Amino acid sequence: MEVPDEIPRATSAPRVSRPRAAIMSDVGRLAGVSHQTVSRVINGSPHVRPETRDRVLAAMRELGYTPNPVARALVTGRSNTLGVVSFDTTLYGPASTLLGIERAAHEAGYFIIIASLKALNRVSVTDALERLRRHSVDGILLITPLQDAVEALLHAPKEIPLVAAEAGPEESGIPVVQVDQLAGATAATQHLLELGHETVWHIAGPPEFLESRLRIKGWRTSLAEAGAPVPEPLVGDWSARSGYEAGRRLGADPAVTAIFVGNDHMALGVLRALHELGRAVPDDVSVVGFDDIPEAGYFLPPLTTVRQDFDELGAVGLRLLVGMIEADGPPPTVPPVAPELVVRASTSAPSRVIRASTSAPSR
Repeated sequence: MEVPDEIPRATSAPRVSRPRAAIMSDVGRLAGVSHQTVSRVINGSPHVRPETRDRVLAAMRELGYTPNPVARALVTGRSNTLGVVSFDTTLYGPASTLLGIERAAHEAGYFIIIASLKALNRVSVTDALERLRRHSVDGILLITPLQDAVEALLHAPKEIPLVAAEAGPEESGIPVVQVDQLAGATAATQHLLELGHETVWHIAGPPEFLESRLRIKGWRTSLAEAGAPVPEPLVGDWSARSGYEAGRRLGADPAVTAIFVGNDHMALGVLRALHELGRAVPDDVSVVGFDDIPEAGYFLPPLTTVRQDFDELGAVGLRLLVGMIEADGPPPTVPPVAPELVVRASTSAPSRVIRASTSAPSR
């Protein structure tokens, strides 16, 4: 085999020069203004003529210039970042509220840092607030459906704007955004009474949830104002299993013709229990849920329920928090988000009326 006199030397690949990222002075040069004017436009200063602002924005788009968030924070004193405290849950309400907050924050131009807790109590919430404060968030929105979180909010840092979402603790003095739980429970109960049911039984959520207490209050008040018997409520844990167990108890009593259930997942369990007991829905027993989860219209029969607009709830909370950050003075009073009764095939007039008792059925 013939060996070449010289071995060709390896040649390195030609270096590809990357284009330099545009800086503020490039934008100013293209727009024909100083870099101070560019800075004023970026930071939303009102002291810039509209035609100048348009010219600077056009130059930013043409150069693909993105403001440095760290530098912007140094100038404005704001990070454009918000903290959200929630808890690790698959419950439809809190999870959907969090999604609504994220969407609204994106539209408002804010980033979100989420502190997801295994449990909402004074210690865990206080720790989450402190961790978010160290990240220099401009404000914090708390999803606080549990009573145990109230004490933490009473001792929250005063220098950071706070908003409580879900059935928040108004007594803490912190602005609250929530769906009108009383109105929702009232609408569900009155719907069943207006159909002709002598009374309405209730399967409530866990008592530590503020929403559960408000729904019980709305249900009980509606019965009392109508002069209807007020049965003892049964208590579940939001799960279909607990609804099934309560449904077995109620379904065994022929006097029970109408049930208002604290959420749709428990209502699903009730429907299963009534089916197994041979109680037809709605001919023998009418059932109303709460939440209007995406599957509610596909239950058998489709479930009459109270719809909560969690997207709107998140947007209202986010707008309130941003308004507190960007404006001086006390926060405005925000009315509750209105619920909507969605009537489907699980409710009807009773086929027969049996005198209802007011004690809980035996196990």
